[in-house]
Amino acid sequence: MSERLVVVGMGVAAQDARLHEIARPLGATVAHLQLGDPSLGRELDRLTDAGATRVVLVGAAFGTAPGNSWLRRVAAHWWRERPDPPEVVVASGLVVAADEVADVLRRARPITGTEASLVSAAWEDVPGHRHQVFVCRGPRCTARGGDATSEALGRALAREGLGGDDVLLTQTGCQFPCNHAPVVSVQPDDVWYGGADTQVAEAIVEQHLVGGRPVEANRLARRPGGGSVG
Repeated sequence: MSERLVVVGMGVAAQDARLHEIARPLGATVAHLQLGDPSLGRELDRLTDAGATRVVLVGAAFGTAPGNSWLRRVAAHWWRERPDPPEVVVASGLVVAADEVADVLRRARPITGTEASLVSAAWEDVPGHRHQVFVCRGPRCTARGGDATSEALGRALAREGLGGDDVLLTQTGCQFPCNHAPVVSVQPDDVWYGGADTQVAEAIVEQHLVGGRPVEANRLARRPGGGSVG
């Protein structure tokens, strides 16, 4: 039997370097559940095409990330869609370091095909939020603390009682005005913020999203045909 171990990045904060730190001593490969390459489906295809008969998945989460049930759900979707799939086993919990993997693998369970699908009646309608806040997680913004900005926004929104039906918080790739990192944009107001550290994130929630007044000190001017990113 040819068995392969895959460490799966669960959240946006699952940078390749940290995933490889976990995977390397275990002889594992890496994949991403969202916003990263290779995707979990692509890596499962690659391993299966290479002759793997058993694939073991371990989710790694740094900061905010979906729960382990999402790893099972996505793996099961792939398993049902793939002709003659190998055995796929999913660890019982999420890890942040290589020395935690053995423990979660003790309670690993195989995919059976009976897991929940990717479709739900709860996800049918376009959400009715008033604002969508986009937090840049491109390389420059992440290096300058975009992860902390996102976490601060989430905490401030929760403190104000603003859920997903009020403000939808979304992490993105590069939003382009990189010199102003970390960058946050608020739609549909078309207001862009630069230097959006954790204190500015608090002000965006309190002053803009609750009070209705943009934070002028950190607001970026919009100009037609503005600069591009190298």
